Amino acid sequence: MPGRVVVVGAGLGGLATAVRLAASGADVTLLERDDRPGGRAGRISRDGFEFDTGPSVLTMPHLVSELFALHGERMEDHLHLRRLDPAYRAVFHDGSALRVRGTLDALEQEVREVCGDAEAGRLRRFAAHLEALYQAEYGDFIDANFDSPLDLAKPRRILELVRLGGFRRVHPLVSSFLSDWRLVRLFTFQAMYAGMSPFEALGVYAIIAYMDVIAGVYFPVGGIHRVSEELAALAVRAGVDLRLGAPVEAVETAAGRATAVRTASGERLGCDVVVLNPDLPVAYRDLLPPEATPRRVTRLRYSPSCVVVHLGLDRPLTGAEHHNIHFAQGYEASFDDLLAGRLQRDPSWFLTVPTRGDPAMAPSGGEVGFYLLPAPNLHGAPVNWDAQGPRELRLAQERIEGAGYGPAGDATVVASVVTPADWARQGMAAGTPFAASHHFFQTGPFRPANVAPRVSGVVFTGSGTVPGVGVPMVLVSGKLAAERVLQQLGPRSVAS
Repeated sequence: MPGRVVVVGAGLGGLATAVRLAASGADVTLLERDDRPGGRAGRISRDGFEFDTGPSVLTMPHLVSELFALHGERMEDHLHLRRLDPAYRAVFHDGSALRVRGTLDALEQEVREVCGDAEAGRLRRFAAHLEALYQAEYGDFIDANFDSPLDLAKPRRILELVRLGGFRRVHPLVSSFLSDWRLVRLFTFQAMYAGMSPFEALGVYAIIAYMDVIAGVYFPVGGIHRVSEELAALAVRAGVDLRLGAPVEAVETAAGRATAVRTASGERLGCDVVVLNPDLPVAYRDLLPPEATPRRVTRLRYSPSCVVVHLGLDRPLTGAEHHNIHFAQGYEASFDDLLAGRLQRDPSWFLTVPTRGDPAMAPSGGEVGFYLLPAPNLHGAPVNWDAQGPRELRLAQERIEGAGYGPAGDATVVASVVTPADWARQGMAAGTPFAASHHFFQTGPFRPANVAPRVSGVVFTGSGTVPGVGVPMVLVSGKLAAERVLQQLGPRSVAS
């Protein structure tokens, strides 16, 4: 038995860590404050409508499949995934639209019809370049633990990334391959997920577009939360002691080492290592002694946030695909506003309609809408978000109606608005679900480490640490955290 581990938080990072540690033979207890697993990938159920609370896009599903395979199971026996075609419907200010088709061949044909033969050829060459960039990055820069910046000192890999444009800016890199402004926007907006403008983000982050547009977007029948539920069930089958409705009050330490986790009910769980899945800065602030927090964590720069409006509608939306993105006319200016910490004057916005993938997520004849609007985090200009929330509901309904999807206001049966203030109340630093941004000095070995430098036996998982934000990266963070735990356990026996 390698040791006793307590994992705090059953988000996707905590679940992935627990499943991997159980496969190693560790004695794992997983504590979750809510009454259901998932963390940000949670669920709201209201009046027959099922709303995913966090991620709406699933890419790289092999990372989920790996977790089932560790225990001799097939993901397909538990999750029904559909590759979406189209993955997105992109709508532009000039009224044109482009469907991101489910295969590269189909996408190339779509681009040929919308943008012309020459651009279709450029797309094919760019897709090959993105795949090469992904292959150059993945093993050494994503699926890797770092102990110091010197771990990056691999000349051949660095030279390969330089050759592929990894240290250029995303927008110029994409523009060097594609000439149609609509395609450039389609392959650069993902920089926002990394907390940056595509005009400042390094080219290495173009691989988000590879995962998103080229490798394919999937939908689990039942919604993204189904992944959380099935990973939690897998953990239990693997022997993990999963306890829901069990908030944690503190990590106890002695002689510079974590020794136990104390729950809000007063229970004390001794452990050899504790894994913390809450947002990393909040985990330091709320669960560890003040002296444990590294200086870099107190100085983090955070990604922009977002407003999410959950809509339960009594009729279908007209002409909507599963995912729909509406690009602002002032594309660069919209990023400038966000990064300056102010509300966008001309926003891009996103609409997911999960009932296109699973009608059972709404009552018969109904529809579920997930509207997302990028917004400044709480470190920006002051906004009274509690007052702004109802306005955002009206604006969401107006934008949906203005885009031709139908009378969203009259069709709304239930609605819920989540603002940056709400994200903060849920335990997310700076009121953003996108964690610390990924500028150069918060990337790779410069991102907050997944081991606490001042307290032994504390490991972190989730978007706040390596490798970063997004469902694939959070699942990888679980793998990296499990590796750290096993390194720390070494030959140690089970804690008393």
